[in-house]
Amino acid sequence: MKKILRLGTRGSPLALVQAEIVRSLLQAAHAHLQDDADIEIVPIRTTGDWRPEQREQTFLEMGGNKGLFTKEIEEALQAGYIDFAVHSMKDVQTWTPDGLEYAAILPRGDPRDAFIAHQARSLQELPAGAIVGTSSLRRQSQILAKRPDLKVVPLRGNVDTRLKKLMDGEADATMLAVAGLVRLGLEHKAASILDTQTMLPAVAQGAVGVEIRSDDDLARELVTAINCAKSMACVAAERALLKVLDGSCRTPIAALAQYRGTDKIYLEGLVAKPDGSAMVRLQQEAPPSAALQLGEELGHGIKRLLPLDFFAT
Repeated sequence: MKKILRLGTRGSPLALVQAEIVRSLLQAAHAHLQDDADIEIVPIRTTGDWRPEQREQTFLEMGGNKGLFTKEIEEALQAGYIDFAVHSMKDVQTWTPDGLEYAAILPRGDPRDAFIAHQARSLQELPAGAIVGTSSLRRQSQILAKRPDLKVVPLRGNVDTRLKKLMDGEADATMLAVAGLVRLGLEHKAASILDTQTMLPAVAQGAVGVEIRSDDDLARELVTAINCAKSMACVAAERALLKVLDGSCRTPIAALAQYRGTDKIYLEGLVAKPDGSAMVRLQQEAPPSAALQLGEELGHGIKRLLPLDFFAT
């Protein structure tokens, strides 16, 4: 009897689109998986999705734990209820549960942030006192570093929810990941794309990963065929930096690794105070084979420059 492969994911519109992308790539890579029924997409509701009392809270108020959007999916994978798990890598913790591993990172989407507003095309064009909605401390700190005259308020929800809140006047502007907008066909909503000097992205933003059980050789064989080695190396460098900095949603941390030619990865990282009043930003490069070491070294370099009272209130 033919085995039906089960692919677990969050149930948000963006997560389902990303799962469909994984299914399509697996079908393109393997002739025996041409029927959609061969790979069943299984939506799994995570803690971050379903707790009604938390729907309007920021990630900090919810505990600052990236596992809010992965825990139940990983438990289903460990239990054998699903064969693969698809995650937005920026939502993933820096450690992987025992018995699980990331076998593939898809070709990365645009890692930058999009600026969306009613009557302005850039952060600089917003009038003094304008309200920017975001629940990301990373975005908040970089906004206030450049525009301390603006007011930043929490704005939670999936992409459609945040766009609706913006239309309803809860804020004058917001920011969303470009890759997510593109995957949803909503890139026209962006007034502009923020350059990385203005807004360094979240670690692994734009990257989609496929997680498997370490003892599942069939799943590894199938998924390895859709891995993008360059995206894997860049994400590894960024996540290594985040791990050294003990990053969570409680700390404004940003990083971006990019290839320079074919033989160097250039990594930039920053840590900031939530109010944008202080920031440490460093860059370093290394060969792709040293991606993990690159991230660790840059993370330690940033830590050495942080005063002991950097995050004191």
